[in-house]
Amino acid sequence: MITSLGIIMILGLIANYISKKLSLPGLIGMLLLGILLGPYGLNWIQQDLINISADIRKLALIIILLRAGLGIKKEDLAKVGVPAIKLSCIPGVIEGIFIAIASVYLLNFSFVQGGILGFIMAAVSPAVIVPSMLHFMERGLGTKKGIPTLILAGASIDDVFAITIFSAFLGLYSGTHVNLGVKIIGVPISILLGIALGVVSGLILIRVFKKYHIRDTEKVLIIIGISILLSALENVLKNKIEIAALLGVMTIGFIIIEKLPKVGERLAIKFNKIWVFAEILLFVLVGAQVNINVAINAGTIGIIILLIGLVGRGIGVILSLAGTDLNFKERLFCVIAYIPKATVQAAIGSVPLSLGVASGDVMLAIAVLSIIITAPIGAYMIGRVGDKLLI
Repeated sequence: MITSLGIIMILGLIANYISKKLSLPGLIGMLLLGILLGPYGLNWIQQDLINISADIRKLALIIILLRAGLGIKKEDLAKVGVPAIKLSCIPGVIEGIFIAIASVYLLNFSFVQGGILGFIMAAVSPAVIVPSMLHFMERGLGTKKGIPTLILAGASIDDVFAITIFSAFLGLYSGTHVNLGVKIIGVPISILLGIALGVVSGLILIRVFKKYHIRDTEKVLIIIGISILLSALENVLKNKIEIAALLGVMTIGFIIIEKLPKVGERLAIKFNKIWVFAEILLFVLVGAQVNINVAINAGTIGIIILLIGLVGRGIGVILSLAGTDLNFKERLFCVIAYIPKATVQAAIGSVPLSLGVASGDVMLAIAVLSIIITAPIGAYMIGRVGDKLLI
């Protein structure tokens, strides 16, 4: 495993450098490298590392969400509160329904099968979106209206809705008694629980940091450790109650920067340094999950369904921003920022197939196709148009 890590680090840095030289986001090079090195490519990544890939990717996501939390200001959050909540659910729900209906006509799926596929596809990728938004925040682009914060907040909750509704449709397919309405009502509860746990954890950490002299590096390790345990708690309790743990993780960063601004600023610098390493692992290992051959099997129909879903998502974003003071260019940027898919599709794309859902192989193929198309194209478009559409 250690050999694979060495290969990933060296080649990841090279891929990142080449991408940036070509005026592309570094993550594109790292994703492509992962596809090349992974088990469906040259198979240079040892199986031991592949087996713990999900945990490593979760750790990297925790690091970037903590960094995101440390970059959010209370006044910005107050500005974008209601639109962020709308962005967290309306685009994903519309996209999922669009894909479900399209699947009935184009793939001869039942509506329940279409719903399973629709809400695999309906999640955006915080792993792709969050680093891009932090980059804009550091450069001051769109910050007057809090646009990067708006997208950060919306994208961090979006996955909760998508996975919850996906689970409900999966339950309906298997014959389990599932009340979709109750499931959806449970989402706000999971969000509030995640925020509450993040607030409590953040306040405890602040008391510890005030009472004891702890080096900043040790503070970082403590914060990461608490965040991992918060994420683990979500897994332990998921059969009883859902908790939006990743939102809680981001809340920890937000509480620290609000209550201890100087400490928060120093910690943000530390997390930026850790991210250099975590970013490589995250995107290379996401790429390693992608089976190009499976994606090819999705064919033209898969691309059409993906595009129909993205149209639905775009409509959802526009509806979510109704009544805000964003101009046309800024709204267009938000539509583009909500394109990338990767993390959730890599994590749950194969679940229907593993559970024996009819046409589970087709669902996996379209999920993989969505990563290959939207992650690099979405990341590229965010980077290219952000300078032109945001001020």
